[in-house]
Amino acid sequence: MIGFLRGKVIAKQPPELVLDVHGVGYEVQASMNTFYALPPDNDIEVTVFTHFVVREDAQVLFGFSSQEERALFRHLLKVSGIGPKMALAIVSGMTASEFAQLVHTGDATALSRIPGVGKKTAERLIIEMRDRLPQTTGEASSATSPQGTLPTPEKPLSSGEEALNALLALGYKPTQASKMVAPLEEQDLSVEEIIRRALRSSLG
Repeated sequence: MIGFLRGKVIAKQPPELVLDVHGVGYEVQASMNTFYALPPDNDIEVTVFTHFVVREDAQVLFGFSSQEERALFRHLLKVSGIGPKMALAIVSGMTASEFAQLVHTGDATALSRIPGVGKKTAERLIIEMRDRLPQTTGEASSATSPQGTLPTPEKPLSSGEEALNALLALGYKPTQASKMVAPLEEQDLSVEEIIRRALRSSLG
């Protein structure tokens, strides 16, 4: 089991990071909160908490900005009908505290706006997760946030196009993702900020 990785980010295309750990490049499917937390400094190492998933056709590392976020991802995998891709979309769309609030208030409508989460799945999340999550009324602070690099290679795609690809990778349909990104493309925002605002808008 790989508990965490510490190294330099040498490439990123949300939701994937390539992390150089002593000369070995690890491909990590990272939550968007992890991308938001990366500082723009090429000389600082990143610490990413990981969860290893083995499937018949692939072995995938998932990465998170804090142990709390990883714990939520692991709790989600125990819910019937929730796979790694959907769990990553959930933890990318909100913080662990925000998710806990929706569960404890029984807000199935907000949860059902997450890609792939229909009304029945949202209700199942509320039922199965309510006893696993602490009561919370505010934003939880991460004990450890990644500190690392943001490379600045030439980008063949615009920020809007990269954000669109990230939303598609998280499970949004093309028409829905385009509608979310379109109002933000002309605002001179970073890829991460476009994704952050688009995800917020999808949750109403």
